[in-house]
Amino acid sequence: MIIEALLPPALAPLLALSPSEIQTTMSSANVSLKELVEFIAKALVDNPEDVDVSEISGEQTVVLELRVAKSDLGKVIGKQGRTVKAMRAILNAASSKVRKRADLEILE
Repeated sequence: MIIEALLPPALAPLLALSPSEIQTTMSSANVSLKELVEFIAKALVDNPEDVDVSEISGEQTVVLELRVAKSDLGKVIGKQGRTVKAMRAILNAASSKVRKRADLEILE
């Protein structure tokens, strides 16, 4: 599958879930988009205590700002931006459940 080739190894276990399973899990566990991004980011970095996610909500859009330690910035972005692209794809799939558009910004 093309997605598997683009997905960084750290996020590969997420492929085991179907989109409906992700939606069911998020709705039954009442997991917010902010918590989802924070969980993924903490799994990727060396300094999980420095991960900070802030959420700016509008009527139709949610903007999530992710801050990590400067030394972990490359781990979150990945080679040619593959990791952050995969995170954005997961976030967009999860945001369809709440019928909002989600945008992930990486801040220094």
